[in-house]
Order: sequence, then C-alpha cells, then structure tokens
Amino acid sequence: MTSTRRDVHWKRHTCCFQKQTNQDPGPTSPRPYQTQGRFSNTAAATSRMAVKLLCLLPLLLLSCQRAAGTGGRVKAQTCVTSTSSCEECIQADPECAWCLAPQSRIRCHKFGRLQRAGCPEKYIYNPQSSMQVAKNESRKVPADSTPLFLQPQELSIQLRPGVHQSFPLNIFMTTDQATDLTLDVSGVPDGVNITFSSADKGNPLLVQVNVEAAQCPSRSDLSAHNRTEPWSVLITPRGSSLSVKLEISLLCTCGCIENGEENSSFCSNRGDFMCGKCHCHQPYFGQSCQLQEDSFFSDDESMCRSAADAAVCSGRGTCIEGSCECFRRENPRERYSGRFCECDNFNCPYHNGRICGGHGECVCGKCHCESNWVGEDCGCNSEITSCMGQNQLICSGRGLCQCGTCECYPTFRGQTCESLILTPP
Repeated sequence: MTSTRRDVHWKRHTCCFQKQTNQDPGPTSPRPYQTQGRFSNTAAATSRMAVKLLCLLPLLLLSCQRAAGTGGRVKAQTCVTSTSSCEECIQADPECAWCLAPQSRIRCHKFGRLQRAGCPEKYIYNPQSSMQVAKNESRKVPADSTPLFLQPQELSIQLRPGVHQSFPLNIFMTTDQATDLTLDVSGVPDGVNITFSSADKGNPLLVQVNVEAAQCPSRSDLSAHNRTEPWSVLITPRGSSLSVKLEISLLCTCGCIENGEENSSFCSNRGDFMCGKCHCHQPYFGQSCQLQEDSFFSDDESMCRSAADAAVCSGRGTCIEGSCECFRRENPRERYSGRFCECDNFNCPYHNGRICGGHGECVCGKCHCESNWVGEDCGCNSEITSCMGQNQLICSGRGLCQCGTCECYPTFRGQTCESLILTPP
C-alpha cells in the first residue's frame, strides 16, 4: 500500500488544507499577506474521507474556542446603551443597532428593542453583511481547450465583524491536469480570515470559501497596506494567471457625521441632521430648528409657506406660532411630515399591489428599501440563493441571476436553467 502524509496547517488569515501523496516537496513560505489552500482529487475513498475529517478539525477547534469565549453566542454581548457614539455601538456586538431618530430616549440596543422603544425602522442603523456577485461568466469553450477556469470571477463583500459570508468556488480543470491544486490568497487585510473547505472533489472541483472579520481594526493598526477600503483580495490557483477577485469592505463606521443631511427637512431646512440630532443654523433653535429668536411669538404665516405663493403648510396643516402642525389622516398609518407638511409616507411606487413592494418604507415620496432589496419600488431581490442550481452554480452556469430570478441563455430553461430545450432533428 502506498503511504501518504496528511498535514493540516492553521494560518493567520485562512485554513490551509493539504493532502500530499508519495513524496513530501517540503514547506513553502507564503508571500506577505498571502495564504494557501491545497486540494487533491485522486486519493482512494477512505483516504479522501480521512482528509475531509482532518480538514474539518481546525474549524471544529475554532468553533469550540468561540463557544468557550462567548458562551456559544447564545447570548450576545450587552450593547453599550450609554454610549454617544454610533461606531462604538455597532462595534460592540453584531446584534447592536443605533437609533438615528430625533428625540429618541434610547440610542444603542438590539433592533427589536429599539423598535419597542419607539424608534421607527427607517431611523435604525443596523448594518448587515452582504455579498453580491459582480462577474459570473460561464465557460463557453470546450473543456479540453482551456487548462483552468474559475467561476464566479468577482464578488463584492460587505462584512460586519462577527458575521461570516461564504460562497461556492467552482474550479474547472482538464481531464489530464495535475490532481493537486494549491490556492494562494493575497491582499488580505488585518482582522479578516479567509478559509477553504473542499465540498466536492469532482470536476469541477467545488471549494467553499468562507470570509469573516474578527473585529474592526483600530486606527493604530491601519498600516499602509490596510489604510483604505474596499480591499482587493485575490484567490489564485498556483501557477495560473486566473484569479477570483474579492472586493471586501468592513461595516465599522456609521457615517452619520460625514454623511449628515444638510438643511434637512427634519430640521425645518434650517439645520443639519446628524446622528439623530438637529444642529441648527443661527438664529434658529428648537428640536427641529422650527423657532427663531426674533419671531418666537410671531403669527406671521409666511414662515409656514415653502414659497411666497405656496399654500400654508402645503394645504396639509395649520400654522401655529410660525410652525406647521400637520393634519392627521383617517388611516393612522398614513401621515404628513416636514417643515411645511410637504412629505408623506403613502405616495410611493407600488410593486405587486404593495407600497414599496412590501420590502421598504415610504419616506417623502421615495422608497427606502430593506436589506437585500433594491429598485425604485423595492421590487428586486439582490440575493442569489434562489438562483443556485443543484450543481452549486448560479443559474446552473447557464444564465444570469436578475432580481432573484434566473434569466436563462437560449436553449436552456427551468427555475435555475437546469433543463436543455431539445429541438427536433
């Protein structure tokens, strides 16, 4: 019987799976910010199973370590309810969210707790990890004419620390190609781990790629290599010029100051709305910058008009001491808002008979879509799960995933383009 040596190496940024047969070529030193994963598809069935078990061992150990350190994550860390920083809040735990609503009595807590405290969903900042396939070309040439082909080719990944994202990587090889395959990973930023597991050792070779950020990097940890994002990470089969490109961004900042809304309608167009609070321009003041020092007791309705010839409070409210008080609607879920009552939450595009498709909130005539939903009417699902074929390829490698539905190439059909349309001879 031929003897085999099986090694499982644990690296900082990834798990290196190696299966070596007959001869040990010796260790290989990875380049800076580079890790490796090696796979083989020629061992006997029993050896193959043993390697799978060995490959899973580091992941099991890591899970045990995390469970020991966090109680199995059955209970999340306590959100910092007293913090005044949105960034500190969302970095405390993956379940923590931040309320941006004016006059909120609670800022940092879990999503459901903020809702129960009266914070509207549209004001809750709760970033979620997500992944989009940017390039997913199918193999169009005969298998024997191209030595190697990777699918998908490019992905965009947004990571919230503590939440992982994974995707299947298909590696097509020729029948006479070398059986051992080593994957090099370069450009990995500090704090990000990329691991591999071999799910299917046929052709194509199916490799499950897992990406996770342990924590947000501190400013002192940002070296020249890690100073900007998104980071471009390349997964390259050794000896090949082909790579899978990952554009990785970390969801570590809120941007409520940098991306504050100037002259916001929430601040009566007289102040900047930042992190849930109005910063009024002089000489205005008040929770919504609705009051002016020189006209605090003025009954002048001009302050309740958006223009000289505009209706008082847009015809949707009453002017009281220079400030609009908007009318109430018969439907309690419908309401007017804005300095001049110019906004509402019910005049937005419909999809499938539901406002904002049932996957978003109508805010001043525009749909604010939920996570993974896009489009003017929030009618397009950006997830690709429903497009995955039984062969673990998007639309079975025979079409494009559009809004969660496969658009098949000519001659193919089915929910995931799995069927070939037969034409009569």
